Amino acid sequence: MADKITKDMTFFEVMRMHPDAVQVLQKHNLGCVGCMGAQNESLEQGARAHGLSVDELLKDLNAVVQ
Repeated sequence: MADKITKDMTFFEVMRMHPDAVQVLQKHNLGCVGCMGAQNESLEQGARAHGLSVDELLKDLNAVVQ
């Protein structure tokens, strides 16, 4: 199936590869769709900046895309 999402991927990369990931990002209160940082910021950087667990975010994202 789809490749696994990793903490080093950018938000833009994840949303481009897996449009359904947007719902997960919104669930975590991440407004990545309209954010300029989404193109260059990794999932790990973004999670840390928003006080979120990158492991929980990855778990939810990978559950949706598989």
